[in-house]
Amino acid sequence: MRMLLFLVSLTLATLSVTSQSQGEEPPIDFDKARQLFERAKRGETVSEEDRAYVKRAMQARPQGTGDPARSNAPTGGADFDMEKVRTLHQRRQSGDTLSAEDEAYLKRAIASRGGKLEGSGKPTPSGGSGSIDTAKARALLERKKKGDDLNSEDDAFVRRAVSALGMAGITGGGKPSPPTPWTKHLTPLTEFGTGKYKGQDGGLYGSGVNEPPKSHRDAALKLSALIRPLDAEGAESAEGKIGLISIGLSNTTQEYSRFKQLADADPAKSKGVIIVDTSQNGQTAQYWADTNATLWQTVDERLKNAGLSAKQVQVAWMKQAEAGPAQFGDFPEHAKQLEGNLMLSLANLKQRFSNLRIVYLSSRIYAGYATTALNPEPYAYEEAFSMRGLIQDQIAEKPGLNYDAARGPVQAPLLLWGPYLWTDGETPRKSDGLNYTRNDLSHADGTHPTQSGQTKVASLLLTFLKNDATAKTWFVK
Repeated sequence: MRMLLFLVSLTLATLSVTSQSQGEEPPIDFDKARQLFERAKRGETVSEEDRAYVKRAMQARPQGTGDPARSNAPTGGADFDMEKVRTLHQRRQSGDTLSAEDEAYLKRAIASRGGKLEGSGKPTPSGGSGSIDTAKARALLERKKKGDDLNSEDDAFVRRAVSALGMAGITGGGKPSPPTPWTKHLTPLTEFGTGKYKGQDGGLYGSGVNEPPKSHRDAALKLSALIRPLDAEGAESAEGKIGLISIGLSNTTQEYSRFKQLADADPAKSKGVIIVDTSQNGQTAQYWADTNATLWQTVDERLKNAGLSAKQVQVAWMKQAEAGPAQFGDFPEHAKQLEGNLMLSLANLKQRFSNLRIVYLSSRIYAGYATTALNPEPYAYEEAFSMRGLIQDQIAEKPGLNYDAARGPVQAPLLLWGPYLWTDGETPRKSDGLNYTRNDLSHADGTHPTQSGQTKVASLLLTFLKNDATAKTWFVK
């Protein structure tokens, strides 16, 4: 009832047209107004002075706009759901055809923000890689190799170039030739048991086994029991929150955005679990390994917008890769490169989020339809060994991955496999019938998932969190 009266008062205020001369009142801080509005939406007590401030902000916004919490723009302009805008933008980038209504919505949103989307600070590219100066990208990469520090603008340019062209496309002076069409067949890691692939046996945890050793599972269950709603300072609270974030690149953010839609609509999900997509386009493992990368600013912004503090983040889903893995050599060299960057990324995460207890790892989806060198097969398949190697090293108590304070300084969260996402294209997986048809991957590059592909991954993740013994205790009501 309190919330209803508050919203009614705001609506009446916006209908009251006032004429105020310029300079009678100080400029409106729309960030402050958004925060106050969000507090009211959560049912918190808002003072009369703060109510008046939000009313004035509502009056100052142009007619037809909505609440001040829905737009990241500092001043007026059209009111847009930026989560929806990001999802539509990602779908268009992955080759999906948007409806005329969604296309118009996206164009209006981008135009209202000066051609920019959240966190990028750059005009949204019109499409393709034709706008990328490969000579500039090569020069900047050479500087990085020599140890030079790039400014934020140049660093963002390099990330965009690598994401669009792959490393080989930059160092080779142009867009790389498409990979040889993939005609081979591989067996999912979960199915080939003690067989061998380039010297590696099967099983998510090795030796043909898809479940963690008892000691590691027991440790995970113990930590899982500690995942409880926390207040902003990290103290247990019945009204607190459990932050669940994602770590990854473009594919990850597309899939996780869809997961958030499904999970938030699922009546079984605990209301205390707050799902935030912190994955970002072009942010491959090497960037998450950098403690000073600009991506962390976007992470902080998204958590703030979701009403989460760093101390409330307790669980993460990590799905990562490197762009143009061929540059690092054949297997296992490229997998080791990824594994090393993932280890550094995990250390950064634990340092920033002291209560991050468990990270669930997933490797890439099928990439046999890829038409670019960004991350084709067999690299997508082989990157599962990077994830497995990290978990095996943690189980073996190797340096840099300790999660147990009883053994010394905690350096990382506990690692477990989340859902394993790879299967051999259209061939149904034995365990659950999963397959990927051509229509599940973008027709633009065969690498990014379409909406149907995103839904397949999102459904696997949701099913996992609702049923896994280490997750259902905190994820489900």
